[in-house]
Amino acid sequence: MFKKIVYVEPKEDFIIIAKFDNEEIKKYDLKPLFTEISIFKDLKNIVGLFEQVKVDVGGYGVSWNDYIDLSSDEIYDKGVNI
Repeated sequence: MFKKIVYVEPKEDFIIIAKFDNEEIKKYDLKPLFTEISIFKDLKNIVGLFEQVKVDVGGYGVSWNDYIDLSSDEIYDKGVNI
């Protein structure tokens, strides 16, 4: 079952903090994605893009633009509880 994201906040060093509908809060480091998925390099190469992160409609992920997004499952499963 999907865990829905209700809030996301960008932090320093390409970290996002996501709060889920079950009240859990996860810290997710995007830096490994820069080498795994080339489109994610835009988050460090385009000034100000990383800070534009937003929760997708319905809470099933987060996105920065029409091309860069992450599912709520990815963040929930690989994020660190805080």
